Amino acid sequence: MTSLFNEFDLWGPLDPAADAGYGEDKPKRKGFFTDTSICIGCKACEVACKEWNDVPADHFDMTATSYDNSHSLNSNQWRHVAFIEQPRQRQPTVDLGMPTRRPAEDDILGGMLADGAEEAAQDGVPDFRWLMSSDVCKHCTHAACLDVCPTGSLFRSEFGTVVVQDDICNGCGYCVPACPYGVIERRRGPEGAKNVGIAQKCTLCYDRLGAGQQPACSQACPTQSIQFGDVEELRERAEQRVARLHEAGVMDARLYGNDPHDGVGGTGAFFLLLDEPEVYGFPPDPVVTTRDLPRMFRRAGAAAGALLAGAALAFVGRSR
Repeated sequence: MTSLFNEFDLWGPLDPAADAGYGEDKPKRKGFFTDTSICIGCKACEVACKEWNDVPADHFDMTATSYDNSHSLNSNQWRHVAFIEQPRQRQPTVDLGMPTRRPAEDDILGGMLADGAEEAAQDGVPDFRWLMSSDVCKHCTHAACLDVCPTGSLFRSEFGTVVVQDDICNGCGYCVPACPYGVIERRRGPEGAKNVGIAQKCTLCYDRLGAGQQPACSQACPTQSIQFGDVEELRERAEQRVARLHEAGVMDARLYGNDPHDGVGGTGAFFLLLDEPEVYGFPPDPVVTTRDLPRMFRRAGAAAGALLAGAALAFVGRSR
């Protein structure tokens, strides 16, 4: 477990595997680059993740507010494809390779479209757009869940990823509020499922990486929206993709989680977004929740020392 008294351990290093003690022969850091601009919402990644990792297949209920029937990331949903329906702004459109539908003529004539939608429909452009994004554990460079785990159940792998050891976790739940993304959770059910009460999240298919295979979700993705590889190479690829989208006029394209100087030191799973992070349910400025612990411990120690010194002086004064 990372020392809570060493501020450099909690905040400074940018090579998580080296910080965890792996030698020069360690593999390069592995991670995901998710390009949401080409996600089609097929949820193949969700199914592949559940099948390979034996994750319970529950939470598939229609909410009446969205076509998304898997709701959110949780202990039984290590991959989650969010469906975000957003009113389309009237601006020049750019073909991202996403499927579209030209509304039928009788829909327009029958007045079935919302205000302003008729003009868009006549242009062959729906009055809304889908923003779809396959979310996953971020495998942070500075991972608070690691810092607070009292048993060592959470560990940093040689690939720079964060993995839960089910047989060591005692279900204390300290890691749950520590995660700035709300990813990790203790499994509550269903009845008969394994690891109930144990913290659960994406392992980046640690067992597959050790066998030289890519994670199940990225292998199943039909559009290569989920790309797996060396993190540094993925970051370069992501920057090139954003540059191409900007040249094509998609000025809202941006990267999320790729900056090593952000509040978590950059993440091993980062995203190309087409709108603000909050639209996708991401915190706009995440910070590792254990960042201030060293300073808090030093101040608490100084206060305790001052109290002890005061008590000692009072005792000496009375003894005279």
